[in-house]
Amino acid sequence: MRIAAGGALLLHGVAALGTGSPSSLVGLHVICAAMGMLLVVGLWTPIVGTVAAIAAAMHAWSDPADARTYVLLATLAAALALLGPGVWSVDARLFGWRRLEIRDRTGRTKHRETPLE
Repeated sequence: MRIAAGGALLLHGVAALGTGSPSSLVGLHVICAAMGMLLVVGLWTPIVGTVAAIAAAMHAWSDPADARTYVLLATLAAALALLGPGVWSVDARLFGWRRLEIRDRTGRTKHRETPLE
């Protein structure tokens, strides 16, 4: 999910820079490409995911012709902000990997002894 959202942001930023966009938007496209790169490597994922979700939602609202792509990107980025970077990321190497344990009503952790079928 990180690679899909980060790759889309990175490609969007680089493609917009390659088309010779107005100088007022160059900084925005550089930030978009930088956010994509940070998401791909998994650095500062909750912060970058939140900012990317807000930016993609604003872009979808301002450009209704291409809104579906940016709504999907905003959803992916918001999910990354909530779920975190995953085990293969720079965040996991720097801060440790967080594991979510789901408990039953008695407060005990459920362990599955048999493999999933």
